[in-house]
This record gives sequence, C-alpha cells and structure tokens, in this order.
Amino acid sequence: MMLEQVISPDTLWIDLNNPQDDEIHTIFRRFPFHELDREAILEDNPIARVDAYDEYIFVILHFPKYDTKTRQYIKNEFDIFLSREYLIMFRYHESAAVDELHDIYKNKELSEKKTLSTGYLLYDMIDLMLDKTLRTLDRFSRDMIALEKRIVSRGNKAQVIRDIMVKKRNIIALKHMITPQQRVFRILEQRMNALYEDSLELYFENLEDKVDKIVAEIELIHENIESLEETMKSLFDLETNTTIKYLTYFSAFMLPLTLVTSFFGMNTASLPFRDDVVFVAIAVFIVITA
Repeated sequence: MMLEQVISPDTLWIDLNNPQDDEIHTIFRRFPFHELDREAILEDNPIARVDAYDEYIFVILHFPKYDTKTRQYIKNEFDIFLSREYLIMFRYHESAAVDELHDIYKNKELSEKKTLSTGYLLYDMIDLMLDKTLRTLDRFSRDMIALEKRIVSRGNKAQVIRDIMVKKRNIIALKHMITPQQRVFRILEQRMNALYEDSLELYFENLEDKVDKIVAEIELIHENIESLEETMKSLFDLETNTTIKYLTYFSAFMLPLTLVTSFFGMNTASLPFRDDVVFVAIAVFIVITA
C-alpha cells in the first residue's frame, strides 16, 4: 500500500507498506534513484547502511518486530530515500509507530508545517522506533526478573529452561540487529549535517545516544540471561549429585545382602552351613543391622 502525504508546501512523504511491484516501479519512474539502490529495494538487506549522493541519501535501517507465532524478534527493514524535497520509505511490516507519526503530521497546524523538513520527519520516525525498542527492552528486563523468581521458587523446570532459551535466542537476535547500526547512525549524522547545514546536528546526536543506550541495555540483558542459565545448570548439578548420593547409599546397603544371597544361592552341595537355618538367619540379621 502506498500512502502519499504532503508534509509542508515543499516537502513530500511517500510511505510504501509492503509495496506491490507496480507501486515500486511507479516510484522508480518518478525519481531517478541509482541502479544499485533500486536493486536494494527489490531484495532483502541483512546489513544496515548509508549511501550519500549529490541529490539524496539512501538509508537502510533495521528495527525489531515481535512475531507472536514464533516468539521471535524479526527484522523490520526500512529502506529510505531522503532529499530536502522528499522522504520515500519502503517497509515490509505494519508499524504502529509509523501510523502514529502519520496522524501527528496530519494534525499539525499550517503554521507548523511551514517550518517542517524531511530531516525533522526522518528524525521523528527514527526516534519513535528507537523509543519502541527501548520499551521492548524494558519488558525484556521485567521478564528476566520474573524468570529469576521462578528459578528461586523451583517452578516448572522444563518450562523455565524453554523460556530461558527463547529469551537467549531473542536477545542474540537483537544484538546482531542493533549493534552494527551504531556505526550507521554516526555516518547518518555526518550526512544529515552536510545536507541540512548542521541544523539537525543535535537531533541526530540524540539518536546516536539512544542507539548506544539500547546496545548497552542489550549487553546487560544478555549477561543476565547467561547468569540465569548458569544458575539453572548449577541447580541441576546439585540435584543430580543429591540423587547419585542416595543411589550410592542404597547400593552400599544392598551390597552385603546381595553378597550373602549370592553365596548361599550357589548350586554347591558341599557349601558350609547350607542347611543350617539358624546360621542363615543370624547372617541375614547381621547384614540388615550392619
């Protein structure tokens, strides 16, 4: 679906959500993008990047999106073309943050719109997505506290282990998704300063700080997950050692009795005391009370 919104008299925002081929080629006919950037739109891009040209900046950014079916965080890719006159965005998943931004800009007064630029629009969009990521990590941290309580209370061990594995898989996915973008945001700030003559420097420095904060939070959560995993391993080792200890006691108790029964169970006619019931009874009593 393609949504075209006039932000100000000289500023256009085109938002393509899960675009069809005809919509993509319509954009390509209207705007003279570089061939390599066109190819990037038509394929999945595992690496975020920034490419600057004389007429525009091309940005690929990745934000996390939770898949409730698989309980995994998947990559929500944003492919953005930015000039002083337009912001054209290709995305492939629904985003409540972007829908919210459409409403915000739609309801701005005309006097406000006259001062808007594509740079401010890009800042607002990224800022909303980063705030959403921070809220995701906040929920992640609360889930980790709940997991820790379940471990201490000796809850369902199998379910706790599964939940730890899911959390570990997800935090690693977030780490691989966000951490490489620290460099991308530093480059983006430089390109935006050149395009907008430093008028947006403080705004994009703020985005850099948020990305750094997100990466630090991810590292902390990753360490906490590994600590919980080690705690579970220690508890399992303790329970296993306790079980082995009791099995050892039982084996030690049974060994003399097994020895006596094996001795008198041999098929040998000349076995001493074989027919002496009193001796056998005394031997069994000694074994039991030993």
